[in-house]
Amino acid sequence: MGESYKVAVIGAGIAGLLTARELKREGHHVTVFEKASKVGGIWVYDPRVETDPLGLDPNREIVHSSLYKSLRANLPRQAMSFLDYPFLKKEGEDDQRTFPGHEEVLRFLEDFARDFGLMELIQFGHQVSRVELVNEVTHEWVVESRTGETESTWESKEELFKAVVICTGNQTEPKIAEFPGRETWPGLQMHSHNYRTPEGLENKIVVLIGNGPSAHEILKEISPLAKQVHQVIRGPSVENYDSPWQHPMDGKVVFQDGAIVDADVIIHCTGYKYHYPFLKSNGIVTVDDNRVGPVYKHVFPPSLAPWLSFVGLNTWSVIFRVMELQARWVAKVLSGTVELPSQEAMASSIEELYSEMEKKGLPKNHTHSLKSDEFEYVSWLAAQLNIKPLKRWKEVTVVSFIERIVQHGENFRDTWDIDKWMQEIDSSD
Repeated sequence: MGESYKVAVIGAGIAGLLTARELKREGHHVTVFEKASKVGGIWVYDPRVETDPLGLDPNREIVHSSLYKSLRANLPRQAMSFLDYPFLKKEGEDDQRTFPGHEEVLRFLEDFARDFGLMELIQFGHQVSRVELVNEVTHEWVVESRTGETESTWESKEELFKAVVICTGNQTEPKIAEFPGRETWPGLQMHSHNYRTPEGLENKIVVLIGNGPSAHEILKEISPLAKQVHQVIRGPSVENYDSPWQHPMDGKVVFQDGAIVDADVIIHCTGYKYHYPFLKSNGIVTVDDNRVGPVYKHVFPPSLAPWLSFVGLNTWSVIFRVMELQARWVAKVLSGTVELPSQEAMASSIEELYSEMEKKGLPKNHTHSLKSDEFEYVSWLAAQLNIKPLKRWKEVTVVSFIERIVQHGENFRDTWDIDKWMQEIDSSD
């Protein structure tokens, strides 16, 4: 075991819990700051919705979770297991399904936190308002957090740390579809972040924008109740929706193909923005069109490494696996048992990634997507940690899941024999 530091972890969702465990294993002194009163991050169902249903008002009270009440995982337990801590079906538990509901995922995360002694490291009810480097020579960071429900009862405190790991997730700050007339459209507009149940959509004409998992699930759930549901999906360009626009002064939504819908509700199922309002880095780390940068291998900003890091930035991946390896990498780099390349080498690796993306015509908001190189990335992380990549990592990726989900149709969670598929992978040459 090498160096031991005082490390702050921001957030006690999946990324924060994994990071806390790995830091603790490496002998670091860990404090986890968590705004909520329990672990689990986005897996904690919160029936409350935000006062601004589109999530645009900067002064709204932010509700962290985006879960709707009926949500079931779209990855099976096997893909949400950790290397040494499988997500097993437990005797006596109500939910024995391979694709469990959100309550069962939360139980798994609570068990994980308890079994690895993480609960005592977590400061619940602490919202982080500032993370800032205060001493460049000694690499000291200040973490300012506040407790209290309302502004009048807030109490702030500051604490110094040698390193900070940001694990706040990327599914809280809504990204909405922009189209002419959006701001003046008279009906109800909401982001899927603020969708909980189909109540209130009975006999309504709904326009649903988006084509991701939440769009499909919400569409399926509201269709029996709503009068009509019209799904708007992206056109051939990655950037442009087949965007509705509005005639002045009425509720009509006009589509690019000329169709007109007299809609009551528009639901934006259009994803999220990376958002770190607490991070004061003097412009070193920025978010530009959902590119958090510069970060080496999606984790370390070169000029602040290893004292500032991110775990869980990636999309289009079996994210539990990715986060576990990232967390272990951060912990071992901090303890000195794994070395980072030079600052210059890390910066040039990032430049290389950006120029590759530009050559392929990929927009900045694809920077953290592992859609085309998930196996390469997790194998690279494993190599840093002297872990032999598991055979199933190559076959079990988000892309392979989506292919099979499409094959099995909308009831894939109940018709697909995942165990059989996994056995075939493990027994193949």
